[in-house]
Amino acid sequence: MKKFHGAYVAIVTPFIDGRLDEQGFVDLIEFQIAQGTHGIVPCGTTGESATLDFNEHKRVIELTVQTVAGRVPVVAGTGANNTLEAIELTESARESGADAVLSVTPYYNKPNAEGLYQHFKAIAEAVDIPMFLYNVPGRTAINMLPETVARLAEVKNIIGIKEACGSIEQVSDVLRLCPDDFIVLSGDDFTAMPTVLLGGKGVISVISNVYPKGMAELMEAALAGDLAKANALHFRMYPLMKALFCAPNPVPAKAGMELLGKIRSGLPRLPLAPLDASGIDKLRGAMAGLGLI
Repeated sequence: MKKFHGAYVAIVTPFIDGRLDEQGFVDLIEFQIAQGTHGIVPCGTTGESATLDFNEHKRVIELTVQTVAGRVPVVAGTGANNTLEAIELTESARESGADAVLSVTPYYNKPNAEGLYQHFKAIAEAVDIPMFLYNVPGRTAINMLPETVARLAEVKNIIGIKEACGSIEQVSDVLRLCPDDFIVLSGDDFTAMPTVLLGGKGVISVISNVYPKGMAELMEAALAGDLAKANALHFRMYPLMKALFCAPNPVPAKAGMELLGKIRSGLPRLPLAPLDASGIDKLRGAMAGLGLI
Protein backbone atom coordinates (compact mmCIF):
# COMPACT_ATOMS: atom_id res chain seq x y z
CA MET A 1 0.00 0.00 0.00
CA LYS A 2 1.44 3.37 -1.03
CA LYS A 3 1.82 6.04 1.63
CA PHE A 4 -1.42 7.93 2.29
CA HIS A 5 -3.45 5.40 0.30
CA GLY A 6 -6.10 3.04 1.65
CA ALA A 7 -8.20 3.00 4.81
CA TYR A 8 -7.18 5.53 7.44
CA VAL A 9 -9.11 5.49 10.70
CA ALA A 10 -10.43 8.76 12.13
CA ILE A 11 -9.72 7.35 15.56
CA VAL A 12 -11.92 8.10 18.58
CA THR A 13 -10.45 9.63 21.74
CA PRO A 14 -11.43 7.61 24.83
CA PHE A 15 -12.10 9.35 28.13
CA ILE A 16 -12.55 8.08 31.68
CA ASP A 17 -14.35 10.47 34.02
CA GLY A 18 -13.83 13.19 31.42
CA ARG A 19 -10.05 12.76 31.22
CA LEU A 20 -7.96 11.30 28.42
CA ASP A 21 -7.60 7.52 28.81
CA GLU A 22 -4.02 7.19 27.57
CA GLN A 23 -3.70 3.43 27.97
CA GLY A 24 -7.08 2.93 26.35
CA PHE A 25 -5.96 5.06 23.43
CA VAL A 26 -2.72 3.10 23.05
CA ASP A 27 -4.74 -0.13 23.04
CA LEU A 28 -7.01 1.25 20.30
CA ILE A 29 -4.03 2.05 18.10
CA GLU A 30 -2.64 -1.46 18.57
CA PHE A 31 -6.05 -2.92 17.69
CA GLN A 32 -6.19 -0.83 14.52
CA ILE A 33 -2.74 -1.84 13.32
CA ALA A 34 -3.36 -5.50 14.11
CA GLN A 35 -6.58 -5.38 12.05
CA GLY A 36 -4.86 -3.97 8.96
CA THR A 37 -5.72 -0.28 9.04
CA HIS A 38 -3.43 1.59 6.67
CA GLY A 39 -3.03 4.78 8.74
CA ILE A 40 -4.11 6.60 11.89
CA VAL A 41 -5.76 10.04 12.02
CA PRO A 42 -5.91 11.42 15.58
CA CYS A 43 -7.67 14.63 16.60
CA GLY A 44 -10.17 14.74 13.78
CA THR A 45 -13.89 15.32 14.14
CA THR A 46 -14.29 11.71 15.25
CA GLY A 47 -11.54 12.28 17.83
CA GLU A 48 -13.58 15.13 19.37
CA SER A 49 -10.90 17.68 18.57
CA ALA A 50 -13.39 20.48 19.21
CA THR A 51 -13.45 19.66 22.93
CA LEU A 52 -9.77 18.86 23.43
CA ASP A 53 -7.76 21.65 24.99
CA PHE A 54 -4.41 22.56 23.42
CA ASN A 55 -2.37 20.40 25.79
CA GLU A 56 -4.64 17.39 25.28
CA HIS A 57 -4.64 17.89 21.52
CA LYS A 58 -0.85 17.93 21.37
CA ARG A 59 -0.58 14.97 23.75
CA VAL A 60 -2.94 12.81 21.70
CA ILE A 61 -0.84 13.42 18.57
CA GLU A 62 2.40 12.81 20.44
CA LEU A 63 1.06 9.58 21.95
CA THR A 64 -0.15 8.42 18.52
CA VAL A 65 3.24 8.93 16.92
CA GLN A 66 5.05 7.23 19.82
CA THR A 67 2.70 4.22 19.79
CA VAL A 68 2.60 3.77 16.02
CA ALA A 69 6.41 3.96 15.90
CA GLY A 70 6.53 4.19 12.12
CA ARG A 71 4.42 1.09 11.41
CA VAL A 72 1.76 3.07 9.51
CA PRO A 73 1.50 6.76 8.62
CA VAL A 74 0.04 9.25 11.12
CA VAL A 75 -2.00 12.15 9.72
CA ALA A 76 -2.67 14.49 12.63
CA GLY A 77 -5.73 16.71 12.79
CA THR A 78 -4.48 20.26 13.35
CA GLY A 79 -7.21 22.46 11.91
CA ALA A 80 -8.72 25.50 13.58
CA ASN A 81 -10.85 28.49 12.65
CA ASN A 82 -8.02 30.73 13.86
CA THR A 83 -5.09 30.62 11.42
CA LEU A 84 -2.50 31.27 14.13
CA GLU A 85 -3.87 28.44 16.27
CA ALA A 86 -3.83 26.11 13.26
CA ILE A 87 -0.19 27.01 12.66
CA GLU A 88 0.67 26.32 16.31
CA LEU A 89 -1.03 22.91 16.27
CA THR A 90 0.57 22.06 12.93
CA GLU A 91 4.03 22.97 14.21
CA SER A 92 3.47 20.84 17.30
CA ALA A 93 2.45 17.88 15.12
CA ARG A 94 5.59 18.30 13.03
CA GLU A 95 7.75 18.35 16.16
CA SER A 96 5.99 15.21 17.42
CA GLY A 97 6.91 13.39 14.22
CA ALA A 98 3.55 13.14 12.42
CA ASP A 99 3.83 12.15 8.77
CA ALA A 100 1.25 14.71 7.64
CA VAL A 101 -1.51 16.93 8.99
CA LEU A 102 -5.21 17.32 8.25
CA SER A 103 -6.52 20.88 8.30
CA VAL A 104 -10.24 21.59 8.25
CA THR A 105 -11.92 24.57 6.61
CA PRO A 106 -12.40 27.32 9.22
CA TYR A 107 -15.77 26.76 10.88
CA TYR A 108 -18.05 29.60 12.03
CA ASN A 109 -16.00 32.41 10.40
CA LYS A 110 -17.37 31.50 6.93
CA PRO A 111 -14.48 32.93 4.87
CA ASN A 112 -14.89 33.36 1.12
CA ALA A 113 -12.78 31.50 -1.44
CA GLU A 114 -9.88 33.94 -1.14
CA GLY A 115 -9.95 33.70 2.66
CA LEU A 116 -9.81 29.90 2.46
CA TYR A 117 -6.90 30.08 0.03
CA GLN A 118 -4.93 32.51 2.19
CA HIS A 119 -5.66 30.53 5.39
CA PHE A 120 -4.31 27.24 4.07
CA LYS A 121 -1.46 28.90 2.18
CA ALA A 122 -0.33 30.61 5.40
CA ILE A 123 -0.27 27.30 7.31
CA ALA A 124 1.56 25.48 4.51
CA GLU A 125 4.18 28.22 4.27
CA ALA A 126 4.67 28.43 8.04
CA VAL A 127 5.25 24.72 8.72
CA ASP A 128 7.20 22.30 6.54
CA ILE A 129 5.00 19.20 6.70
CA PRO A 130 2.70 17.54 4.13
CA MET A 131 -0.86 18.81 4.51
CA PHE A 132 -4.26 17.43 3.61
CA LEU A 133 -7.11 19.90 3.27
CA TYR A 134 -10.40 18.85 4.87
CA ASN A 135 -13.71 19.91 3.34
CA VAL A 136 -16.74 19.01 5.47
CA PRO A 137 -19.53 21.52 4.79
CA GLY A 138 -22.02 19.68 6.99
CA ARG A 139 -19.84 20.58 9.99
CA THR A 140 -18.39 23.95 9.02
CA ALA A 141 -21.11 25.73 7.00
CA ILE A 142 -18.53 26.26 4.21
CA ASN A 143 -18.13 24.26 1.03
CA MET A 144 -14.65 24.66 -0.42
CA LEU A 145 -15.20 24.54 -4.16
CA PRO A 146 -13.05 22.46 -6.50
CA GLU A 147 -11.58 25.60 -8.09
CA THR A 148 -10.19 26.68 -4.71
CA VAL A 149 -8.86 23.18 -4.04
CA ALA A 150 -7.10 23.29 -7.43
CA ARG A 151 -5.43 26.60 -6.52
CA LEU A 152 -4.27 25.17 -3.21
CA ALA A 153 -2.98 22.00 -4.91
CA GLU A 154 -0.28 24.19 -6.41
CA VAL A 155 0.98 25.28 -2.97
CA LYS A 156 4.07 23.51 -1.69
CA ASN A 157 3.29 20.98 1.08
CA ILE A 158 -0.44 20.71 0.22
CA ILE A 159 -0.60 17.14 -1.08
CA GLY A 160 -4.26 16.18 -0.92
CA ILE A 161 -7.74 16.58 0.46
CA LYS A 162 -10.20 14.71 2.64
CA GLU A 163 -13.38 15.43 0.72
CA ALA A 164 -16.47 14.99 2.88
CA CYS A 165 -18.93 16.99 0.80
CA GLY A 166 -20.95 13.84 0.05
CA SER A 167 -21.20 14.78 -3.64
CA ILE A 168 -19.68 12.49 -6.25
CA GLU A 169 -20.09 15.35 -8.75
CA GLN A 170 -17.85 17.56 -6.60
CA VAL A 171 -15.35 14.74 -6.05
CA SER A 172 -15.20 14.31 -9.83
CA ASP A 173 -14.46 18.01 -10.30
CA VAL A 174 -11.70 17.94 -7.68
CA LEU A 175 -10.08 14.98 -9.41
CA ARG A 176 -10.51 16.60 -12.83
CA LEU A 177 -9.04 19.97 -11.84
CA CYS A 178 -6.17 18.91 -9.59
CA PRO A 179 -2.80 17.43 -10.60
CA ASP A 180 -2.60 13.66 -11.04
CA ASP A 181 -0.45 13.26 -7.93
CA PHE A 182 -2.89 15.18 -5.69
CA ILE A 183 -4.30 12.64 -3.22
CA VAL A 184 -8.09 12.66 -2.88
CA LEU A 185 -9.43 10.73 0.12
CA SER A 186 -13.12 10.27 0.82
CA GLY A 187 -14.30 11.75 4.08
CA ASP A 188 -17.49 9.68 4.10
CA ASP A 189 -17.65 5.90 4.41
CA PHE A 190 -20.67 5.95 2.08
CA THR A 191 -18.65 7.48 -0.78
CA ALA A 192 -15.33 5.67 -0.16
CA MET A 193 -15.73 3.02 -2.87
CA PRO A 194 -17.03 5.33 -5.65
CA THR A 195 -14.36 7.93 -4.80
CA VAL A 196 -11.62 5.33 -5.32
CA LEU A 197 -13.21 4.07 -8.53
CA LEU A 198 -13.13 7.64 -9.86
CA GLY A 199 -9.43 7.98 -9.06
CA GLY A 200 -9.29 8.73 -5.35
CA LYS A 201 -6.79 6.91 -3.17
CA GLY A 202 -8.74 5.93 -0.08
CA VAL A 203 -10.81 7.08 2.87
CA ILE A 204 -10.49 8.63 6.31
CA SER A 205 -13.08 6.44 7.93
CA VAL A 206 -15.45 6.32 10.89
CA ILE A 207 -16.51 2.68 10.42
CA SER A 208 -12.84 1.68 10.65
CA ASN A 209 -13.06 2.31 14.39
CA VAL A 210 -15.51 -0.57 14.77
CA TYR A 211 -14.63 -2.71 11.74
CA PRO A 212 -11.09 -1.83 10.62
CA LYS A 213 -10.49 -5.11 8.82
CA GLY A 214 -13.60 -4.67 6.66
CA MET A 215 -12.80 -1.15 5.49
CA ALA A 216 -9.16 -2.03 4.87
CA GLU A 217 -10.26 -4.95 2.68
CA LEU A 218 -12.78 -2.74 0.86
CA MET A 219 -10.14 -0.14 0.03
CA GLU A 220 -7.61 -2.76 -1.04
CA ALA A 221 -10.17 -4.31 -3.39
CA ALA A 222 -11.24 -0.96 -4.84
CA LEU A 223 -7.66 0.21 -5.34
CA ALA A 224 -6.83 -3.10 -7.05
CA GLY A 225 -9.79 -2.65 -9.41
CA ASP A 226 -11.70 -5.63 -8.02
CA LEU A 227 -15.12 -4.06 -8.44
CA ALA A 228 -17.11 -7.18 -7.58
CA LYS A 229 -15.38 -7.64 -4.22
CA ALA A 230 -15.43 -3.92 -3.39
CA ASN A 231 -19.11 -3.67 -4.26
CA ALA A 232 -19.99 -6.69 -2.11
CA LEU A 233 -18.03 -5.35 0.86
CA HIS A 234 -19.60 -1.90 0.50
CA PHE A 235 -23.14 -3.24 0.71
CA ARG A 236 -22.25 -5.72 3.44
CA MET A 237 -21.01 -2.87 5.64
CA TYR A 238 -23.63 -0.35 4.55
CA PRO A 239 -26.06 -0.98 7.47
CA LEU A 240 -23.25 -0.35 9.96
CA MET A 241 -22.21 2.81 8.09
CA LYS A 242 -25.79 4.07 8.51
CA ALA A 243 -26.01 3.03 12.17
CA LEU A 244 -22.81 4.92 12.97
CA PHE A 245 -24.55 8.13 11.93
CA CYS A 246 -27.85 7.59 13.77
CA ALA A 247 -26.59 10.30 16.17
CA PRO A 248 -23.88 12.96 15.86
CA ASN A 249 -20.44 11.51 15.14
CA PRO A 250 -18.58 10.16 17.13
CA VAL A 251 -21.30 9.24 19.62
CA PRO A 252 -22.28 5.94 17.92
CA ALA A 253 -18.67 5.06 17.10
CA LYS A 254 -17.64 5.39 20.74
CA ALA A 255 -20.66 3.39 21.86
CA GLY A 256 -19.69 0.72 19.35
CA MET A 257 -16.15 0.57 20.68
CA GLU A 258 -17.52 0.08 24.18
CA LEU A 259 -19.82 -2.71 22.91
CA LEU A 260 -16.73 -4.37 21.44
CA GLY A 261 -14.94 -4.05 24.77
CA LYS A 262 -12.20 -1.98 23.18
CA ILE A 263 -12.67 1.05 25.47
CA ARG A 264 -13.82 1.20 29.06
CA SER A 265 -16.18 4.12 28.48
CA GLY A 266 -17.85 5.28 25.29
CA LEU A 267 -19.07 8.53 26.77
CA PRO A 268 -18.39 11.63 24.66
CA ARG A 269 -17.68 15.05 26.06
CA LEU A 270 -20.39 17.66 26.27
CA PRO A 271 -22.06 19.17 24.33
CA LEU A 272 -22.42 15.69 22.78
CA ALA A 273 -24.83 13.45 24.68
CA PRO A 274 -24.55 9.66 25.05
CA LEU A 275 -26.31 7.40 22.57
CA ASP A 276 -29.92 6.68 23.56
CA ALA A 277 -31.51 3.22 23.82
CA SER A 278 -32.93 3.35 20.30
CA GLY A 279 -29.53 4.18 18.87
CA ILE A 280 -27.88 1.41 20.87
CA ASP A 281 -30.40 -1.07 19.45
CA LYS A 282 -29.68 0.06 15.87
CA LEU A 283 -25.94 -0.11 16.44
CA ARG A 284 -26.07 -3.48 18.15
CA GLY A 285 -28.17 -4.92 15.30
CA ALA A 286 -25.80 -3.64 12.61
CA MET A 287 -22.74 -4.92 14.47
CA ALA A 288 -24.38 -8.31 15.03
CA GLY A 289 -25.17 -8.49 11.33
CA LEU A 290 -21.43 -8.40 10.63
CA GLY A 291 -20.64 -10.89 13.36
CA LEU A 292 -18.76 -8.28 15.39
CA ILE A 293 -20.75 -8.97 18.57
